Amino acid sequence: MSTHAPAWPPQSAAEFPRLGSLPAYVFSQINAEKMERVAAGEDVIDLGMGNPDIGTPAHIVDELVAHAADHKHHRYSASRGIYGLRDAMAEHYARRYGVELDSESEVVVTIGAKEGIAHLMLAVLEAGDTVIVPSPAYPIHSYSVVFAGGRVHSIPLVGDDEGKVEGEALLAAVEQACASTWPRPKALLLSFPNNPTTLSGDPAFFERAVEVCRRERLLLVHDFAYADFSFTGNPPSILQVPGAKEIAVEFFSMSKSYGMAGWRVGFCVGNRAMVSALTKIKSYLDYGIFQPIQIAAAHALRSQQECVSELRDTYRRRAEALIGALNASGWPVPPPQATMFVWAPMPGPFVEMGSIEFARFLLREAGVVVSPGLGFGPEGEGHVRFALIAGEDRLREAGERVGRALQKGP
Repeated sequence: MSTHAPAWPPQSAAEFPRLGSLPAYVFSQINAEKMERVAAGEDVIDLGMGNPDIGTPAHIVDELVAHAADHKHHRYSASRGIYGLRDAMAEHYARRYGVELDSESEVVVTIGAKEGIAHLMLAVLEAGDTVIVPSPAYPIHSYSVVFAGGRVHSIPLVGDDEGKVEGEALLAAVEQACASTWPRPKALLLSFPNNPTTLSGDPAFFERAVEVCRRERLLLVHDFAYADFSFTGNPPSILQVPGAKEIAVEFFSMSKSYGMAGWRVGFCVGNRAMVSALTKIKSYLDYGIFQPIQIAAAHALRSQQECVSELRDTYRRRAEALIGALNASGWPVPPPQATMFVWAPMPGPFVEMGSIEFARFLLREAGVVVSPGLGFGPEGEGHVRFALIAGEDRLREAGERVGRALQKGP
């Protein structure tokens, strides 16, 4: 045991144990360099963070404005979400997926999916509990477990040539983890369509995932943030699998489907025990979302849905524009089948420098910001992620700039 007392007062966030256990934030250096170049007047095309640039559809904004001035909505709101919004979510699942949800016991509103996942892990995990997380992964999938005092067991996420997850390999790794890890894992966290890899899962995969989790006594958490962003058909909800609600919850977000990223509206739906646990912990930690935002979100779910398909088509065209420019530059990048991202394997001559240095190279030589694959876990190394958060012409320009930079060599 160390005889040295900790420094007082603390000099950095890393000195607090819970924060000190988090891995380094690999995006920070690139973000700092980006800001320096922007401040110097350089024309930087920022395709790093998946922050949508397309505004919220007008009919949703109009609904917010219609209620925002009414003083009765300016008081605290229920942390679980107003009944009208929870009911609208249940209606959405019944209409879209044929899944019946009790809006009282099987739906809770969250302040975006990210907050919901983090608080769910805090509610259901004990210190030392293990959660299986396929990697590469959206960072909160792992960080939420760490914040809750749990342990992350990573398994590789691999796809086929059609943009689908290699489901049998992934679930075999889940079974192996359950057989070889002690204490036995408590939960499996999935997300399809997947950020950053853009891989999708089909109904057969979800049926097998539910079967494996039931047999291995695992809770199943599915992040469905890109539910409406497949370019090859409608992705399935995991709750469509018979019996899934006995072990599974699903997170849905208004951020991408309805262009409402800054509004922070999400949902956790499914298993009553997990929904109840999240509802209870939220009652101690927040007072819910501004009520006019919730009213507008309910309106979005119940009104015309053409805006959703229009957003999806916009991202599909953007992906085609960027992929076309990158391929023309000599960088063969596979087209995404889903999401608002392009997941690109690094060009051969640049692989040895690693994804962080390659991202810095593209910023320095092309004025284009991308996310290094390492930021999504060790299995993301060797890739970078482009976010489709600019118009088609700007994305073509980004691809052309990158092509000229690649010609210079490492």
